[in-house]
Amino acid sequence: MKKIQIAVDGPASSGKSTVAKIIAQDLGLIYLDTGAMYRAATAVALRNNLKVAADIIEEIKANPISFKNTSHGQMVFLGEEDVTKLIRTNEVTNNVSWVSAIPEIRTFLVAEQQRISDEGGIIMDGRDIGTVVLPDAELKIFLVASVDERAERRYKENQAKGIPCDLDVLKSEIAERDRKDSSRAVSPLKQAEDAVLLDSTGMSIKDVVEFIERRAKELM
Repeated sequence: MKKIQIAVDGPASSGKSTVAKIIAQDLGLIYLDTGAMYRAATAVALRNNLKVAADIIEEIKANPISFKNTSHGQMVFLGEEDVTKLIRTNEVTNNVSWVSAIPEIRTFLVAEQQRISDEGGIIMDGRDIGTVVLPDAELKIFLVASVDERAERRYKENQAKGIPCDLDVLKSEIAERDRKDSSRAVSPLKQAEDAVLLDSTGMSIKDVVEFIERRAKELM
């Protein structure tokens, strides 16, 4: 079976990570959560009150970002510290756009992502995977959904994790996140020319997974 690269891009809370994790398990692919990497970098910046890219990168090098798959899902670490829940807090969510827009941060993390992806057999989700990180990926998906539906999804996720939130506030935050991600100067959120557009509004996770897996199996 051919090892392929799958890039899944799209706006916040469009279901990219959930879908990518399921597909990775179903098809025996490596899953690399790029969004978690940028969230981890944001957590580093916030907790240490860092604004300069070199300082943030130095701290990450001292406490590298890593992933561990468990029966309860994927865990994210900074050095030896489990930051899985920390990087999903509202404070990190509302600051990740400016951190991820810093050119030096993106260059550093993209190099790490590409190094891991070189052997193929990988699925990666984010904002610029098909356009910047994996421009030669065999399959590119641009996954979207309405703001209302994405806010509902994030609301339910937060409730399940015990994170307090307000649905109307989430809608405003997601809309603002879309604006920031799409208008930033460095690696803005946009659909790659050869990506398949998939609007998941009203679709179940199972339906989205089956759609992408059919495309992937044709290439594998």
